Amino acid sequence: MKIALIAHDRKKDSLVEFAIAYKEILSEHELFATGTTGQRIHDEVGLNLTRFRSGPLGGDQQIGSMIANNDMDMVIFFRDPLTAQPHEPDVTALVRLCDVYHIPLATNMGTAEILLKGLQEGFVDWRLIQERRK
Repeated sequence: MKIALIAHDRKKDSLVEFAIAYKEILSEHELFATGTTGQRIHDEVGLNLTRFRSGPLGGDQQIGSMIANNDMDMVIFFRDPLTAQPHEPDVTALVRLCDVYHIPLATNMGTAEILLKGLQEGFVDWRLIQERRK
């Protein structure tokens, strides 16, 4: 499956810790990430991934494009609800696309853990059915 990993600045440490904890599961999938988040996950966790631009410079929109083209299966986006984001319209658009295209989306560690454990147990297999990917 194709999984996007995104984190606001104050949540990057948490996403790196999460990736370390779930490295075994994540390593079995094709990973994508926005700029600095992707670099940190690569450097600190050792996972291979495709890096896009940073979120404010279009990375959120690049991932959104993959979603709209039915080329992304899951999004893990550790959002910072306590800090105003200058690119909030991009964030809102990304969340909306996940809803429109039925893409599992985790915006915090608790939900991300459930999604990855569900993925490991085969509960997200419906995304693999080719008829649903059209």
